[in-house]
Amino acid sequence: MIDTHSHIFSEEFDEDRQRVVKEAVDVGVRNVILANVDSSTIDRLETMQEQYPDFCFSAMGLHPTSVNNDYTTELETIKNRLTAKKYIAIGEIGLDLYWETSFIDEQKEVFKTQLQWALELNLPVIIHVRKAFAEVFEVLRYFGNHTPRGVFHCFSGGIQEAAYVTKLGFYLGIGGVLTYKNTNLPEIIKSVGISRLLLETDAPYLAPVPYRGKRNEPKFMVEVLKKMAQVFDHTEERVDEITTLSAKELFGIG
Repeated sequence: MIDTHSHIFSEEFDEDRQRVVKEAVDVGVRNVILANVDSSTIDRLETMQEQYPDFCFSAMGLHPTSVNNDYTTELETIKNRLTAKKYIAIGEIGLDLYWETSFIDEQKEVFKTQLQWALELNLPVIIHVRKAFAEVFEVLRYFGNHTPRGVFHCFSGGIQEAAYVTKLGFYLGIGGVLTYKNTNLPEIIKSVGISRLLLETDAPYLAPVPYRGKRNEPKFMVEVLKKMAQVFDHTEERVDEITTLSAKELFGIG
């Protein structure tokens, strides 16, 4: 398994990070992709990448909820890191209108800028969308037939949005929400097919059942794998094989 979206570099894991990594490996998590948030998380992310070079891969980007009045400075910092070090993706980037909408224009500009960087650097993108699918699609249409490749992490749209996302060539990132009682994700993922899905945790957030409400960890992705196998009536080994291959192909992981 490859956990395609995680924040285990965050302070929530400072007391037991080594255990978290070991237990993830023990249950079959081969790699974890660390998704950056903003300038304040870069040092943490890069330190963890250095400590666990065979386990971690890193994405560099500016999260939409970190876009405010100093966004140009933040973007410059992100750009400098992208030119100084090797990352496997740009992320996480996107639009978030859940908490507030006052910086929507700035969010769009930042999103568009980072999408352009992805094209220039030939890197995939990790897209965050919350209450903003129409606006994200609007930005993507700006690129016409030349949108970057990537994944809509922690996919939260409906069947129509899923169809459009996959039509554009993107994957859907699926995590703990798939295991929740009142979600329609099983119906949605069946509509797009398993070949367009990636496994993720978004640790420390969105832990799957039976750990819901607790700090999420990469090892809990086993529960997402089990649920996905049930939805598609596949063996867990087959789901692991398909989603891991998709992650390798998208992110260029050998």
